[in-house]
Amino acid sequence: MSVTVDRKIEQATSQLDRVRKEIGKVIVGQQDAVDGVLICLLAGGHVLLEGVPGLGKTTLLRTLSRVLSLRYSRIQFTPDLMPADIVGSMMMDHDDRGMKTLRFQPGPIFANLVLADEINRATPKTQSALLEAMQERTVTSGTITHELELPFLVMATQNPIEMEGTYPLPEAQLDRFLMKILVTYPTRAELTQILDRTTQKDESQLDQVMEREQILELRAVARTVLVAKHIQDFAVDLVMATQPGQPQAHELATKYIRFGSSPRGAQALLECGRVLALMRGRFNLSMEDVRYVATSVLRHRIILNFDAHADGQTPDSVLSRIIESVAASVRTR
Repeated sequence: MSVTVDRKIEQATSQLDRVRKEIGKVIVGQQDAVDGVLICLLAGGHVLLEGVPGLGKTTLLRTLSRVLSLRYSRIQFTPDLMPADIVGSMMMDHDDRGMKTLRFQPGPIFANLVLADEINRATPKTQSALLEAMQERTVTSGTITHELELPFLVMATQNPIEMEGTYPLPEAQLDRFLMKILVTYPTRAELTQILDRTTQKDESQLDQVMEREQILELRAVARTVLVAKHIQDFAVDLVMATQPGQPQAHELATKYIRFGSSPRGAQALLECGRVLALMRGRFNLSMEDVRYVATSVLRHRIILNFDAHADGQTPDSVLSRIIESVAASVRTR
């Protein structure tokens, strides 16, 4: 039995390393973003990327689709975008005899990897068109429900600097993103490497590493990664520590947080941590795995109060201290 498990771990880790290596031919640096998108894909969730334009967010998903041989689509969110522009609409067809029939024309949401570019530029009505697809993996048109092909990942991007004419994502939609990842500027060495690659005549040749069936197999393997009781308790403690008014709330949550993480936060900690453990060549979830993903999993699930903004606090600054405090208390038990 252990031989079979060891082989599964070795194969899964090898495949994921190859995927990361192929992506690295195009994407320089941004390892947190690359790993985060892979984690969300294998955990069956969605990812929100925030960063200024030109940091490679769009290129990352397009590259991933080529490496994994998955269908890719891009939706540019604008104020005049309508829900039908995302999910599709009913079309009138005429046959040879002039008879009219209604036919559903699928929208760009019918893909494996969907880039929702600048999602906060669309109206709340249009943003909500994504909710059913993200949560249920279905699209309903009239009385007919259409299944979306797995794997299905929505990678939404938003620009943090141009906030005029934008519509903040509602909390219900934010909660459906497994992770929120902040994409940062490249270092000097990385920027030099980017210039070397993008100013040459020939584009990097990418190899197809996996196909759809293999990705679904990897997802199934990730869900069997073992979670010990004390690791699950750590995830629960983290989420409860962010909830002001709870007996287990951290003092910073009481001082700075208006609303804490929902139960989806605890689920996401375990789901993302399992995939990370597999990436690291282990078949058991560790406390370090949970700590590594905790900020990306929880930063969009807490809402700070006025005092936090007045004191210059951010979700990351508050969470980092809460995570360290909870981890320290677990070690001393």
